[in-house]
Amino acid sequence: MGEMSLYQAQEMLPDSPASKAAADRTIATVKAQIFMAKQFPRNENAARSRVLRACQRPGLAAKAFYSYPKGGKNVTGPSIRLAEELAKAWGSIDFNIATVETRENESECLAYCWDLETNTRVSRSFIVPHKISTKNGEKILTDPRDIRELILNQGARYLRACMLCVIPGDLLDEAIAECNKTLQGNNRRPLVDRLREMIDLFQNRYSVPLSSIEKYFGYPLDVFTEQDGITLANIYNALKDGEAKREDYFQLPKIAASEDEQQTEETAAPKASKKKSEPKQVSINDL
Repeated sequence: MGEMSLYQAQEMLPDSPASKAAADRTIATVKAQIFMAKQFPRNENAARSRVLRACQRPGLAAKAFYSYPKGGKNVTGPSIRLAEELAKAWGSIDFNIATVETRENESECLAYCWDLETNTRVSRSFIVPHKISTKNGEKILTDPRDIRELILNQGARYLRACMLCVIPGDLLDEAIAECNKTLQGNNRRPLVDRLREMIDLFQNRYSVPLSSIEKYFGYPLDVFTEQDGITLANIYNALKDGEAKREDYFQLPKIAASEDEQQTEETAAPKASKKKSEPKQVSINDL
């Protein structure tokens, strides 16, 4: 709301040097965004992982849906908060609510969502009268701050509709299912928390750093999936049971690799002394 949108810049008549300069700056900024989106295409697997991790948070899951009665039925659907989280995770998306024209008693507004990478753009125009209903009847708004808040509130559903048209439907379906699992208490702890505990086990017991683990999988920890967590737990169990050595899986830093024999000697005694307290096998789902 505070910055000029691309739509305003395109439709603005250069009736003054200041307005023309503002329009030119906005268009130049959007061109730069499009260029960066083309240069660095989104990683869809990473985006999906970010969405599912976010939907495992109770705070987001509690705000992920709207619900209101209509025609004797309860209408529900994904909220603007969930749509915003999906858009941020998907990346390279420009979305906003812009005021196209302000008249005496109303504002003409535009909600839009634009995928800068694919050039998919959806917009919805709407009129916002500068008045609200109160217990004492209608109240005319004159304060610019009150008018802006009214536009944002009324524009949220138009913005949500635009965003959900741009974001892939299957990603939305997965997000809804994951939020429902979290709300029902059927979701495990967020994968990222369980992975961090598994990484700590590798680091503390076998001096295998995160960099070596990420190099083994070929991608960073923040895009690991449940299957990657299971694979990591299986590797840990193989090392714990003496069926393999860490060098069979990981490329270790030179300092860590040179201490291999010392590490083996140091872990042999603690392994025997902690045999009763440690589980024989580790599962990513139990962490």
